[in-house]
Amino acid sequence: MGADPCLYPGTISGNISGNIRINHMDTAAKSAVARHRARLERQGLVRIEVNVRKEDASLVRRIATALTDPARQVETRRLLQQRLVETPKTRLKALLASAPLDGIDLDRSGDLGREIEL
Repeated sequence: MGADPCLYPGTISGNISGNIRINHMDTAAKSAVARHRARLERQGLVRIEVNVRKEDASLVRRIATALTDPARQVETRRLLQQRLVETPKTRLKALLASAPLDGIDLDRSGDLGREIEL
């Protein structure tokens, strides 16, 4: 890489925005990262990024560790799903069909109310 243009006033950086890239990842580092990501993918793992409060960071790390630990993953997943997963929304028709309606008269009366003169 050439000389840093910021060190030599009056020279043009060659970048339209004026920003310069300081850290270039070399080919060996890129291939190491690619191998690491491929290995994770073969293991069925994906990388995610979350934003949490500072005081929750260690908790989230412990949860992630428990989910990847073969000895604890099943129980951890079950506990989290029980506690955090929302129950599916029931439609009104299905809710009414499943309601205990024994002893309730659902027949509509024939009374149309009083007559009105218009």
